[in-house]
Amino acid sequence: MSRILEGAGPTARAGTVRAPAATEGTAIEIPRSVEDLVVVLDFGAQYSQLIARRVRELRVYSLILPFDTPLADLLALRPKGIILSGGPASVYDPGAPRCDPGLFTAGVPTLGICYGMQLMAHDLGGLTGPAARREYGRTRLFVDEPEGPQPLFGGLERRLICWMSHGDTVHRLPAGFATLAHSDHSPHAAIADRARRLYGLQFHPEVSHTPWGSDVLRNFLYQVCGCSASWSMESFVERAVDEIRARIAAGRAICALSGGVDSAAAAGLAFRAIGDRLTCVFVDHGLLRRGEADQVVEVFRDHFGVSLVHVDAGRRFLDRLRGVVDPERKRTLIGNEFITVFADEAARLGRPEFLVQGTLYPDVIESGTRTAARIKTHHNVGGLPQVVPFRLVEPLRTLFKDEVRLVARTLGLPEEMVWRHPFPGPGLAIRVLGEVTEDRLAILREADAIVTEEIRRSGLGRDLWQAFAVLLPVHSVGVAGDARTYGHVVAVRAVTSQDGMTADWARLPMELLETISSRITGEVQGCSRVVYDISSKPPATIEWE
Repeated sequence: MSRILEGAGPTARAGTVRAPAATEGTAIEIPRSVEDLVVVLDFGAQYSQLIARRVRELRVYSLILPFDTPLADLLALRPKGIILSGGPASVYDPGAPRCDPGLFTAGVPTLGICYGMQLMAHDLGGLTGPAARREYGRTRLFVDEPEGPQPLFGGLERRLICWMSHGDTVHRLPAGFATLAHSDHSPHAAIADRARRLYGLQFHPEVSHTPWGSDVLRNFLYQVCGCSASWSMESFVERAVDEIRARIAAGRAICALSGGVDSAAAAGLAFRAIGDRLTCVFVDHGLLRRGEADQVVEVFRDHFGVSLVHVDAGRRFLDRLRGVVDPERKRTLIGNEFITVFADEAARLGRPEFLVQGTLYPDVIESGTRTAARIKTHHNVGGLPQVVPFRLVEPLRTLFKDEVRLVARTLGLPEEMVWRHPFPGPGLAIRVLGEVTEDRLAILREADAIVTEEIRRSGLGRDLWQAFAVLLPVHSVGVAGDARTYGHVVAVRAVTSQDGMTADWARLPMELLETISSRITGEVQGCSRVVYDISSKPPATIEWE
């Protein structure tokens, strides 16, 4: 890695603009290179970061803040626009999350999405309540917007398909608002007060299931807010390097390196920032795929020449997992043991103060936040012990996987690393359902290797987000050599996705599934049945635990 990254970093930014923060007395740093800023106020939606990501894709810098950010702090940032996210609450319920109502008279262009639209209508004198018929999933949308300035649906067809997810609706518009679009069951599916530049959408433009949603966001950003396309991943890399350099200063750090693109990109950013004061630590927790530990060491130490410490800690982790079947408990134990191993290595390395992690935003949001429910605890977020003997550095914490891949390419990392399928930090522990034992791990490794080999052979690897095997905690009757067997069941999981927050099951060719099944039942001792998972996310998650 050092040969790729050494001397490649951009010059340090001249400085940053600091503004009051919304929480905990900290400060928000905005790069001076940022020309335009759009703030997303988070009302507890699982996809608030997805909204911000769509804005960034349109090359406008975005920032997520809590819904209750004081108005003075918000306006001090001088945003060109504000977007109110969706959320699980009903605006008419006691204690429902609310922003400062002065926001709607502050003169800043504002777009409310789902709950955000309902809150805007409610606070400005409209009527919001339960819908006569809820709308979920694919929904027909009919555009009513007349020709005129600041067109939200400019350049789009008059009949569209969008993605809805709501049980409440706006029954009566506030004064000054007009309907821009309706659906079969929502008379006000898009609304606007053009004079005050206030807009609302009942559907979700941020999800990929609204294929033209980015066009609506583009119109809001460029036509309504007057933003320019000035944000890029290159500028993110520059900002991240500056922030790491400022945070670590003259100190030293270790980086939790797994071999995946997340930790590799985090290591690359840290290396640009502090150079040889960074040591990468690869912890083999005994829960990796077949041959993976040797591959990581070869790529990072032998090929790239990075300072790498390889820790064989498989026995430690297996001992901690003995008898454990609850997936949340697995994740917590693994997260705790990782920190213990890193602390042991840090003591041997002279106690560096900082730990660099490749934490991504899906890890954070699925682990639960103040405004979002916990889906599952990620070992590097909610799985961390209460007391961590390091100061954490997580430069990718606001990014999705595909954005991290852009960072990795900007850093010059090799393509095979950039496009490696995501692999969870807890490894095979959450793909062995039930208790994790060496025997069960061995069975899963062989089955998973077959899935990986056949997917690679088929040429479909780049088309899939993930493809892997899962060992189920059940046995199934089978027949082998005219005799009854009672063997393990392996599930094959393959999904397509853009960001990992939503996913669809992959329609793999039947011949490929047949080959995978035949090989697993024929080559993996003790396996008598293979099933294929056809669940999308939601309602399922990509991983089984």
